[in-house]
Amino acid sequence: MPYPFEPFVVAMAGQGQPGTLMNFLPFIMILAIFYFLILLPMKRRQTKVKEFQESLKVGDKIVTTSGIYGQITRVTDKSVQLQIADKVRIDISRAAIGGYQGQDPVVPETGSV
Repeated sequence: MPYPFEPFVVAMAGQGQPGTLMNFLPFIMILAIFYFLILLPMKRRQTKVKEFQESLKVGDKIVTTSGIYGQITRVTDKSVQLQIADKVRIDISRAAIGGYQGQDPVVPETGSV
């Protein structure tokens, strides 16, 4: 005995492919929005910070992320020597430098306490 709804089942099987693509379309759209609104600006900001930290040179007047003002006296690969007063020099990480004195910070603030 033939199956009574056989034409209906065959018709539904042929329509399965476009339906699955339409099911994934909202997920793909959410991923695209997430990339353009969150990941892309974050990547641009990280590139800007990296370029700033690589361009530091002796004599630059900077401010650290903790609020210490000073002038760079020595630059190495990973750290910077900072003169904060007469005969007072400290070594800090390049990542601790927030920006130049008198300008907006290059490194974004992580939050306030």
